[in-house]
Amino acid sequence: MIIKPKIRGFICTSAHPVGCEENVRRQIEYVKSKPKMDAPKKVLVIGASMGYGLASRIAAAYSCGASTIGVIFDRAGKDNKTGTAGWYNTAAFEKFARADGIYAKTLNGDAFSQEMKRETIELIKKDLGKVDMVIYSLAAPKRTDKEGVTHSSVIKAIGETYTNKSIDPAKKTLNEVTVPAASDDEIAATVKVMGGEDWKDWIELLSKEGALAENAVTAAYSYIGPKLTHPMYFNGTIGRAKEHLFNTAKEITAEYDGVKAYIAVNKALVTQSSSAIPVVPLYIAILFKVMKEKGLHEDCIEQMHRLFDEKKLYSAPVTDENGLIRLDDWEMREDIQTEVSKIWEQVTSENLSAVTDIDGYSHDFESLFGFGVNGVDYEQDVEV
Repeated sequence: MIIKPKIRGFICTSAHPVGCEENVRRQIEYVKSKPKMDAPKKVLVIGASMGYGLASRIAAAYSCGASTIGVIFDRAGKDNKTGTAGWYNTAAFEKFARADGIYAKTLNGDAFSQEMKRETIELIKKDLGKVDMVIYSLAAPKRTDKEGVTHSSVIKAIGETYTNKSIDPAKKTLNEVTVPAASDDEIAATVKVMGGEDWKDWIELLSKEGALAENAVTAAYSYIGPKLTHPMYFNGTIGRAKEHLFNTAKEITAEYDGVKAYIAVNKALVTQSSSAIPVVPLYIAILFKVMKEKGLHEDCIEQMHRLFDEKKLYSAPVTDENGLIRLDDWEMREDIQTEVSKIWEQVTSENLSAVTDIDGYSHDFESLFGFGVNGVDYEQDVEV
């Protein structure tokens, strides 16, 4: 069938297998072009099919030669309905890894469930023995915990209703959004879904079952951002969950002998998660313009390669005074943020395309699902 993007707001319900494969190939080629590193060698990536999780898996496999096991929750294509982008990304990664003689296996199911945890541990013990790194990169709207209770996250402000500018990327127009304040129950549920509880559950079970190597490293991903986005992120429900994630890293390091847990604070990028947060898409469109003009823009694979290389995640992580690995260091430079704030005050619907990189934002969003990729013929029939 001929596949076209079907975009509704921040959701795309179709994906292009050829475009997804080409995206994965280009990320692999980027890492192949860089000097190789010596570690880690056996890596579990939880949430491995898109964005930072996928890029982490590619960086580990092709920079370190690591054997990787990925946990995803994706859907295959069927009849005239495409699979998810994550499904196609994972199929492409495994195809390239096999061709290059690199071990790569993937388990598809709910990473929050005890069943998936046990299945993953069985595979680790059977094929790898133990893993020396665990990347936790889950992003999901709901979580059913091990007691069987289902929690739903919300993207809301805390304390009072919040109103500011945002964009409709599909229409490329400026609009105003008003976000209600979250209730205490909504805050608690968001922490349950997006905090560190499940990460710690994974480490606890891996450790208990002897599937973690001595001196294993684990990392989860977060974002802080500038004051401009704090009401919707750092000081909102998501920020409360990320605070819990940060505290969980300390708990894991303290409670599991030899295991070191870190939080990597990444740069703002177009992902399925970030596109759903009011205000943030406009900030990203402005940030892209400023960072590209200064030659400082990075995408997921460049960030994750820098995490393994410059920030030395496995060997001797480079952290700030709070123990955080700061991959947002270029984004948060004073000259970058000063220019972003200046543009924020000036932007209107009329000058949106001129003062922001709205075209780059839209391209990156479509590219998440395999569309708009140079060199791909989107008029050709493809097998879904």
